[in-house]
Amino acid sequence: MSTLSTPLSHNTLFLRQLSTKRHGCPLLQLPLPIRISCSSTSKCVSKSEESSSPFKELKSVACGLLAVCAVATASPVIAANQRLPPLSTEPNRCERAFVGNTIGQANGVYDKPLDLRFCNYTNEKSNLKGKSLAAALMSDAKFDGADMSEAVMSKAYAVGASFKGTNFSNAVLDRVNFGKANLQGAVFKNTVLSGSTFDNAQLEDAVFEDTIIGYIDLQKLCTNTTIGAEGRVELGCR
Repeated sequence: MSTLSTPLSHNTLFLRQLSTKRHGCPLLQLPLPIRISCSSTSKCVSKSEESSSPFKELKSVACGLLAVCAVATASPVIAANQRLPPLSTEPNRCERAFVGNTIGQANGVYDKPLDLRFCNYTNEKSNLKGKSLAAALMSDAKFDGADMSEAVMSKAYAVGASFKGTNFSNAVLDRVNFGKANLQGAVFKNTVLSGSTFDNAQLEDAVFEDTIIGYIDLQKLCTNTTIGAEGRVELGCR
């Protein structure tokens, strides 16, 4: 849980009545200092040196004002402490890639994790094409020589996976973690790579013709020294 504490001004806080008939709220004058704590559990706690202050009236207003803060502060904490689930024991879990996710797609939402870790799809030429593998767990899996054209892999976790010579033409690979992946000779022709990361990935002879990628993401990608001269020209690396 993350908590945001917001001290209000040392002056007097006034909450003006917008409509007495509609809200039934009298004019409130609250002696300060007051500190309002907003947490990711959507609970607000007000503290003041004067216990007689009308905190009940302030509570609902404070929660509304700080709701956005609660969400914003909770998300980074969850991401920083994220842990991968245990390896699925589901029978034929690797074959689920041939069906893919039936919901979610680009937003990465799924009914249950698509766990493809350690699976071997080497030279798979038909069953992965155009499939939705959004948010799939792909670390240490092998997709060498596979045809994954037009596939959707939004928010997939592919750290340490092997994609040597994989065809990603016209695929949507946004926000994929390709850290330490082997992408030698992979084809990213007309492929969406926005938000994807390639930390310590191997990109020798990878093809980036007409790749769709944001400027900041491009700058990060161009720092990968394994990209060949032709690939750097296709990307527009300087």
